[in-house]
Amino acid sequence: MPAYTVREWDKLAYGDGEGQIPVHHADRLAGLAARSVFAGRGGSGVFEHGRQALRARGVVGILAAGDASLEILPKIDVVPGETPDHQNAAIRKRLVHMLAVAFDLKIDLGVITDLAWQRETLLEILIRIFCEKLTAALRKGMPRRYIDHEEDLPNLRGQLDITRQFTHHAVNPSRLACRFDLLSEDIALNRIMKAAVLRLLRVSRRSANQQRLRELAFVYADIVDVPVSGLRWDEVVIDRTNRSWQDLFAMARLFLQDRYQTTTGGAGQGTAMLFEMNALFEEYVGRLIARALAGTGLTVSLQGGHLFCLSAQDNERGLFQTKPDILIRRGGAITHVIDTKWKRISSRIDDPKQGVSQADVYQMMAYAQLYRAPRLTLLYPHHMGLGPEDLVHARHRITGHQTTLETASIDVANGTDILTRLRRLLLSEEPKVDYAYA
Repeated sequence: MPAYTVREWDKLAYGDGEGQIPVHHADRLAGLAARSVFAGRGGSGVFEHGRQALRARGVVGILAAGDASLEILPKIDVVPGETPDHQNAAIRKRLVHMLAVAFDLKIDLGVITDLAWQRETLLEILIRIFCEKLTAALRKGMPRRYIDHEEDLPNLRGQLDITRQFTHHAVNPSRLACRFDLLSEDIALNRIMKAAVLRLLRVSRRSANQQRLRELAFVYADIVDVPVSGLRWDEVVIDRTNRSWQDLFAMARLFLQDRYQTTTGGAGQGTAMLFEMNALFEEYVGRLIARALAGTGLTVSLQGGHLFCLSAQDNERGLFQTKPDILIRRGGAITHVIDTKWKRISSRIDDPKQGVSQADVYQMMAYAQLYRAPRLTLLYPHHMGLGPEDLVHARHRITGHQTTLETASIDVANGTDILTRLRRLLLSEEPKVDYAYA
């Protein structure tokens, strides 16, 4: 199966040469992308389906259509001078780390060899991790729970269902309508695991993963096969008896729910697992900040606030609700509002405003008015053009407010001491303000 890789915002030219994609493959993959939930979002979408090339946008992941697949990797700075395979391997590892943090997964990246990071796509790596974790969990036994069970028996077991007894067996008293608790493996959690195994078996192209998935499907042979739309996610309770299945449940949700789309029919037939980098970066940074500030007396809320910019004159109904990415409080008072932006800013040498958009500044000014926090931060991904430091680059004062607006960056390519670096950013003393935003 031909597999192609392109990085976010880069182009993949049409053709049959190295680093190119045949037009018929590009058309099918673009057709699949057009059916994604990310298609047409504010002009972002998944691809620009141009005349000469496919250009990736702000969505990463993998698409498979027909006999070809395309992997989209985020634009993360890696060590220059290395081969593309080594660079892509480093990006895949950082992306899996970001997914693990965002979805609260415990994944040991060290169990995947360097060669596998180079040769396998993001999807195959995630399938491999899922298979290994599921196999290890099943060796300790499949989860079981007591469920309500009804059965007609010759002898009483549990309680007699009076209503069913006198409606169904009024003329045949030799059968008793029994109702009792039965310890069963055919429960919602196992049905979800089976659905994930069967889904992945249909989309995996690596023979080793296919073999693992076939073995797992055999283990789940006695579990009822339920379509994804019929799975009862609400019936799954993770407690002390099945705590070891928490990561697997989260991974199954990753494969089967919103961010994992399956499309069939016509030119768009295929499967896609896609992630919007803006949302992923926001969730990743938010969870890391919550960890970094643990024990400091500060509390962190993600997507909180919900204050309205306007209220209707006739009925005071709120209009234009705000949802800051990250709110930091001390003793109930909001002290810091952070908004993450997955976009590249420039250095102050190249542009005094660093390429920060007017709309982003207006958004933060609205937060200053509504939340009265003394400190606002626009947080971007760091890149080599910003220099060696990945912390605060500039601070400004918002006119008419005792509020500081700062631009900062965090290096997601460097996982070393990232919690320490975030803590230093958030707890740093404020230097002299540069100039005011009017």
